[in-house]
Amino acid sequence: MSSVMRRYASSERRFERPSGREDPEMRAPVVLMVSGGADSTALLVLAATSTLDIDDGRGKARIGKERLHVLHVNHQLRGTDADEDEEFVRELSARYGIPCTVRRVNVARLAERAAKAGSNVENMGREVRYAAANQLANELSRDFGTPRSAARILTAHTADDRAETFFMNAIRGTGASGLSSIPRRRNRIVRPLLDRTHEDLCNFLRMRGIVWHEDATNADTHYLRAFVRHEVLPPIRERNPRVVASLSTTCDILSEEDSYLTRVATKAYRDLTRRKQEGMVALDAMRLGATDVAIARRVVRMAMLELAPDARLESRHIDSVLRLVAARHGSASTPMGCDCRVEYGLLFMRAHAQEGTGNVIEPFWLSVPGSHQLPDGRSITARLLDVPLGGDPAAIARAHGLEFSGSSVLLDADGCHAEGEGEACLWVDAAQPGDVLCPLGMHGQSKKLSDLLNEAKIPAADRATVPIVRTNPRGRIVWVVGIRADERVRCVSATKQLLELSIVGTRQNVD
Repeated sequence: MSSVMRRYASSERRFERPSGREDPEMRAPVVLMVSGGADSTALLVLAATSTLDIDDGRGKARIGKERLHVLHVNHQLRGTDADEDEEFVRELSARYGIPCTVRRVNVARLAERAAKAGSNVENMGREVRYAAANQLANELSRDFGTPRSAARILTAHTADDRAETFFMNAIRGTGASGLSSIPRRRNRIVRPLLDRTHEDLCNFLRMRGIVWHEDATNADTHYLRAFVRHEVLPPIRERNPRVVASLSTTCDILSEEDSYLTRVATKAYRDLTRRKQEGMVALDAMRLGATDVAIARRVVRMAMLELAPDARLESRHIDSVLRLVAARHGSASTPMGCDCRVEYGLLFMRAHAQEGTGNVIEPFWLSVPGSHQLPDGRSITARLLDVPLGGDPAAIARAHGLEFSGSSVLLDADGCHAEGEGEACLWVDAAQPGDVLCPLGMHGQSKKLSDLLNEAKIPAADRATVPIVRTNPRGRIVWVVGIRADERVRCVSATKQLLELSIVGTRQNVD
């Protein structure tokens, strides 16, 4: 079924499923996140007595009661009121015969500890709730014998919540992703009440004679959501009573367009990546600069978040990186994120240095002539030598290799094509997936670098500590330091200048 057909097909449809074996999705646990407020109370009642669309391909359908499980998180922020909410949810769950799990967490204390990282009570409370829901879903999936991915976590977000989040994100400043507000589904988390308003659900509970608990903090306009709810939306509703429904439609459109742009940007990110290893990504700066800015922004954001998942990125951080790309040189740094530098036609993005990186090779340019110290205390040196008058370059290189037993090699300088801005340079980094070379002595036959390291008995855990010298970040391998040079840069009788590469010093353990 095409994406257009999926979008406009009736939500009431039911897919034909193969007979015989029961689909694991029909047995997987469904966790209901219930706080005790009107919306989550209605979610519990509807899940127990009516139909809901939990995005499992059945449209609106009854959920087997044996699959349901209520989760209540007591944030311990409101004293006896919080305890009363907890007791209310326990009693309501028992009334409908649904198991209830309660998690008690001192959210204020956690938020205080995380304040330096920019967290607050609201953010911490949300993180705690979703962490608890995911943990419970995993535990229940194990008990039910169903895949984790088949589980569902239902929240009681409504059309009102979606409108409020739209304005909250607009006030803070955001892109299409933020303006698309609350998605209907993200992985296992499904929001089946997004098309219903808070007032609809309150009326539903009143007709059933069911009470609910109001959270006093919902009226405190010190919190941004409460400010939007009580100060921003009311005057807009006076102008357009259907503003919530209108914004819900807008959010759906933005969400679908954002999803499409994300897919395009993901492909562009793969195509633009020239080097990638732990803590570092190098993108083709020239091609990135020629990419549509809407996609370029997303590519830079994806790279940053891959390197620093906890980074709190703003549009100004992304723009500062794109200005470097446009200027074709310079550097920038983002808070809690990464360091970015444009050089030699590439945008290098590195996660901020962290403790415990040990002897892992950080990519660098090696000047010729020049020297660079490695994390383990040794140094790589490079220098150019003239061929002695009447000397045989190939014989000299062979004798040199025997004398230094792999710690130093003589190569054809012209064959290495050492290059750089203003001076000759070689690129040094760690092994990359898919690396291939033609090891010296194999007469031009190619070999995977991983196989060469395996034959050299280098443990997989240590391979990121082996320096690999290349002609440039995208170029061929010149020397696997201490192990083997490449056949294509060996000295021959026509060699005019020698390039000496050496590894000197004693390895130190800096773990």
